[in-house]
Amino acid sequence: MSGSWLEKQRLKALRNLGILDTPPEERFEKLTKIARRFYNVEIAMFTLVDEHRQWFKSKQGLDVDETPRNMAFCDHTIQQDKILIVEDAQNDPRFHDNPLVTGAPYIRFYAGMPVREPSGFKIGTLCIIDPEPRAVAEFELDVLRTLASLVEDELENAYVRGEDHEYVKISELSRSIHRAQNIFLTHEDQGAAFELMLNDLLVLTSSQFGFIGEVLHHANGDPYLKVGAITNLAWNAETEALYQQVQRRGMTFENLDNLIGSSLLSGEIVVSNEFSADPRRGGLPDGHPTISSYIGVPIFSGDAHIGLVGLANRPTPYSDKIAHELEPLLQTVGQLIERKRLFQEKMEHARKLERAANYDALTGLPNRSRLTELFEQELLEADKRSGSVSVCFLDLDGFKDINDNHGHSVGDYALKTIADRLSNSIREHDIVSRLGGDEFVAILRDVDSHQVYERMLKAIREPIQFGQFRFELSGSMGVTVYPGDDADSDMLMRHADQAMYAAKESGKNQFQIFDLETHVTRKERVKILEQIPEALQKRQLELFLQPKINIEQQSILGFEALIRWNHPEEGLLTPIQFLPHLEYTEYAIAVGRFVLNEAVRFLRYWQDHGVSCSISVNLSPSHFLSDHFLGDLAGSIAGLDEAMRPRLILEILETTALDDARSVIRLLTECRALGVEVSMDDFGTGYSSLDYFRKLPADEIKIDRSFVTDMLQDPDDEMIVGAIIGLSKHFRRRVIAEGIENKATADKLLQLGCVIGQGYHFARPMPFSEAMAWAEDFNTRKSV
Repeated sequence: MSGSWLEKQRLKALRNLGILDTPPEERFEKLTKIARRFYNVEIAMFTLVDEHRQWFKSKQGLDVDETPRNMAFCDHTIQQDKILIVEDAQNDPRFHDNPLVTGAPYIRFYAGMPVREPSGFKIGTLCIIDPEPRAVAEFELDVLRTLASLVEDELENAYVRGEDHEYVKISELSRSIHRAQNIFLTHEDQGAAFELMLNDLLVLTSSQFGFIGEVLHHANGDPYLKVGAITNLAWNAETEALYQQVQRRGMTFENLDNLIGSSLLSGEIVVSNEFSADPRRGGLPDGHPTISSYIGVPIFSGDAHIGLVGLANRPTPYSDKIAHELEPLLQTVGQLIERKRLFQEKMEHARKLERAANYDALTGLPNRSRLTELFEQELLEADKRSGSVSVCFLDLDGFKDINDNHGHSVGDYALKTIADRLSNSIREHDIVSRLGGDEFVAILRDVDSHQVYERMLKAIREPIQFGQFRFELSGSMGVTVYPGDDADSDMLMRHADQAMYAAKESGKNQFQIFDLETHVTRKERVKILEQIPEALQKRQLELFLQPKINIEQQSILGFEALIRWNHPEEGLLTPIQFLPHLEYTEYAIAVGRFVLNEAVRFLRYWQDHGVSCSISVNLSPSHFLSDHFLGDLAGSIAGLDEAMRPRLILEILETTALDDARSVIRLLTECRALGVEVSMDDFGTGYSSLDYFRKLPADEIKIDRSFVTDMLQDPDDEMIVGAIIGLSKHFRRRVIAEGIENKATADKLLQLGCVIGQGYHFARPMPFSEAMAWAEDFNTRKSV
């Protein structure tokens, strides 16, 4: 059987009951008879589990008085705190080969409830047995539990009536046990609980001084004692400070060459009734009152020596028997120490888990998970104080080479060094975190100078010495600042990350501030590129028309087609809101084809309805200069009468024409060969040379609105407009002014020699049906 200290104490408690090998007693017989009759079983017993045997104090339906312990079902029962149920022993791997199952009494069903003696040890069971298997729920065995508790009551009554307690009054011990159990269950303040228990021990033994301590061990395994409670009785004013020190900070006994050490090393009860003559005396703290006698009682949990109770200065001698009589109370002391230890282990485990979950194992810095929590808190605090938060995403330059050339141990040392340097380069309330690999993030409050970022990069650049290796690193850092960048924590991190890549692309070893405006534009571009295919498929794009007017004759010469997007969520979008994002993508060509096809469709409509108007379309520079354009143009006008083709006017920006003059001239020449006309749009902004102006195969010049709009207030603009009109006439080019906002501007243009114009003074761009209605109304008003 088990040789543990706890088992030895259990067997001692069993023998102290004095009922082993005694005749049957009516007080137990009546309880086993009730159990047998109530559950209608073959056998009911009150058993006692001794060292090598199971002995039956009361038995019903069985002839033998005992069985070997290694066969006993009850030995399994006392290993647990609840009822043991075996519904069919033949199907239970623990018992199917047991001789009590395969032979008489042929056990199939067993239910046993542990029975405890007054000090708390499980010394046996109250059990019921039957040769037939049964299916039974645990709640159906409540009567068995009740009968087992009655057995325990009988054992306690006998214990109290006994005369074997020489030193401790049973009634006082019983009250102390109940009080200790209540303390164990209700006190969260373990220091106060230890003090209350110590007080009871002093009273029960008439001792003057005492302590309760926890046995701990150093890393090398050597034990020492940490005092959890010490009595304040008889301490004078001089020694009060010592007591207060113990209360606040505790007391440890490291020296084992004394009586306390004897108990710690041996795990045995130590008694000294002649303390002054005992060679093991000593170890008392300075100022402690004189000790005349002492007993040290070890406290165990299983085989582990977990505590020590020391009592001193009893009027009569101490003996081992005092310790044995106090055993029921000392068990509760042990339970409290064990609970304290388990609580500390649980807290330490929780701390380790919390650290593993929230901190980087290599550098000790907050990890990504912990950073998210701290980051969110920093943003909240910044809002409260109307401050800012700088998010710095940092990646080491060249770190991979260190790992590849010198190994991971050198790389790890470098990372720890960089982590320390970054932590030392920021303020106490700032945060630096390692995300993993060679990536770090710093969260800084209210940065008022870029020198802060420079200081962090400078700290990284300092040489690193590792043994014989000496190497240098640098860092590329991206920074974004909240609330200027008014995004959530996740998006701020992404923005800082993007800025970091910009720093690397710019040459590394530097920082870059996140460009919010560029990012917003890029983000909008991605959104538009994702949505434009559906817009083309569902015909959300539409050409609006703005009339071109002969100001002198007050007649409609034609219309300029201006694209719009009927966006399902954002409403009507103008060209400036989406066309720039399409440039140099496949969608610029697709939209260009749409514009050409729609313009030709309008021309065919006008031809069918006898409308004599031209239509001009704006060309995407990337579409016009692509290899697809001439083919797209030819495809659009295929089947269109040659007489109608000059009414299609292609508007090309002057700045586009300047990019590659030779190619542009060739393309425009081929466009004119297909029968369409060419207009130079926004003229005056590109600073064309006179030679280029002369050679450009354009039929029409459009004066940029920026000059027209301000020409009445700005003489320079008026001079430029006049010069463009003069050049156009000299080279026999048609000239149109756009951006006419009022009659005065129209009159001035006539005065300067420009007779064709367009602008809000005449009409805004309109859908095709509205433009046709407007034209009809305009012509009607003119004829009146």
